[in-house]
Amino acid sequence: MTAPHAAYVVALTGGIAAGKSAVSRRFEALGIHVYDADVAAREVIAPGSEGLAAIAAHFGAEVLDAKGQLDRAAMRQRVFANEPERRALEAITHPRIRGWLRERVVADRGPYCMLAIPLLAENHEHYRWVDRVLVVDVPESVQLERLLQRDGIDEALARRMIERQARREQRLALAHDVIENSGDESALDKAVVELHTRYLSLAQAKG
Repeated sequence: MTAPHAAYVVALTGGIAAGKSAVSRRFEALGIHVYDADVAAREVIAPGSEGLAAIAAHFGAEVLDAKGQLDRAAMRQRVFANEPERRALEAITHPRIRGWLRERVVADRGPYCMLAIPLLAENHEHYRWVDRVLVVDVPESVQLERLLQRDGIDEALARRMIERQARREQRLALAHDVIENSGDESALDKAVVELHTRYLSLAQAKG
């Protein structure tokens, strides 16, 4: 399935704490629009949205707080370790997230744009229309160390968070390009500039 637009589209992904946000910021500093699936996930269930109405209809008003917003803690409790409920929630939110991202891509007028999709490997069949996949990669040991420092959580929880995601090998199997981000963040500057030049050339060739 091809993308319904002229722009060149790069999907950016990586495991938790790999450094996707740091990479996104550098592409944005070069004038490239990065559309984030996490932002989309909040937008599609904002108060007054069809997504939130569908959640309330399925799960009941008890998953809304006093302001009519999604009570995320209540929802997490509801779907945690409950596979049918989790799938029901995803059936409501995931198509809307994909639609939100598609709309941004279609409207984009830059030389190319990026989609930041943390769970790309888990949902790759829905994003086959992107032109290229960039994976920010680090060993699991680095993910674990960064999670412990960043979130102040215990090791058992950090390991569970990593294990819930696709394996490193699954992400790398999708990659056209890889940024290895185990070292100092400043090393990302050179890698991003090189990829930016490559993507400009690929976008021009496509256009």
